[in-house]
Amino acid sequence: MEAPTHSPRRTPVGATPIPKALPPAPDVTPTPTPVAGPRGAGAQYPHPVDARAEIAARRPPRADPDLREREAVALPGWIALLALLLGLASIVLVTARVGLIPHFTDAVPDLRSPEVLAAGGPVVTGRALAAVTATGLACLIALAGLLTNAGGETRVLSRWGRYRGTVRRSGLLWINPLLRRRLVDVRLRHWRSEPVQVTDRTGTPIVVRLLVVWRIKDTARALFAVADHEDYLREQIHAVLTRTASMLPCDSNAGPGPALRDGQWFADELTRALAAEAAPAGLEVYSVQPQALDYAPEVAESMRRRRLADLDAGLRTVLVDDAVEAAALAVRRLERATTHELDDAARSALMEQLLVAFVAPAGVPSAMSSAMPGTVPAPAARATTKNPARKEGNRA
Repeated sequence: MEAPTHSPRRTPVGATPIPKALPPAPDVTPTPTPVAGPRGAGAQYPHPVDARAEIAARRPPRADPDLREREAVALPGWIALLALLLGLASIVLVTARVGLIPHFTDAVPDLRSPEVLAAGGPVVTGRALAAVTATGLACLIALAGLLTNAGGETRVLSRWGRYRGTVRRSGLLWINPLLRRRLVDVRLRHWRSEPVQVTDRTGTPIVVRLLVVWRIKDTARALFAVADHEDYLREQIHAVLTRTASMLPCDSNAGPGPALRDGQWFADELTRALAAEAAPAGLEVYSVQPQALDYAPEVAESMRRRRLADLDAGLRTVLVDDAVEAAALAVRRLERATTHELDDAARSALMEQLLVAFVAPAGVPSAMSSAMPGTVPAPAARATTKNPARKEGNRA
């Protein structure tokens, strides 16, 4: 008989036995933290986010991070003016020294050189010609670089298609005359759109007119990131309006849930979405306000009738509810005043009579009848059917 290959190990006294298999690791999945809902809606748990849905969600376009507005080199204009005056004075002095400007009067000192006086006429040397030429070029550069920049306007500088900087300072300035200058207005602007027809969440066509307040924030991106920033903004307004209007119905029509006409949600959502779309083009959107929000002409009349019907039904419901509460309160006060509790049949009959008295003058008999289906006949009918034998005797 063969001995067992693996003999059981004995644990010394007082030692902790070693388990044969380690226990499974506890589940350390974090518990979702309750998040307070909007307007005190209570604790809510965030729903898991699908990564594929997050990737598929549309995001605003990204701009070139290297293309940003930066300040260009600009000198005060008085420096260029001073250099221009000094250059003109130098040209006059040189031409007077070589005899090109004759000496007219003795009141002015004679600036002609001894060579000119000895020759009795102008003596133009190569040195004098080079000095006049260089000074003339310097004056021309000083004059060509002068720039008058008004408030609220900027000059975007570029050379051979490459961005070189932006001049935002106002007043008389001097910049490099070899750079191309583009005038860009950075003041606040407003754009009033034409009536745009879109569809709401229910597929009903609606017509919206918007007022957009915006300005150019980054001049470099406004000129070089897009072909035309105004056309880009106009197309983005139409796209954002179409996407936002399809989120909610135009009117709730007495149904649950918000609508486009409720409060400032529509304007705030348009402003937020358009600002995100316009930022890569260097545009800053301050507000987008709907000036008009109506149904399209082909459905306007039918939607108006539907709205009036919903309002009428809501008004009838409110009147019936108020009448029921007033009748119940009157019955309770009557029982308290008479110290006599009515049975169910008497209470039902009294409630019906009070409802008829409250609701009939308001023109809501149908709503009252549907709220209190046939229980006890009306007072006149009940009085007629109460003692028919007595009435027959009187007739006889």
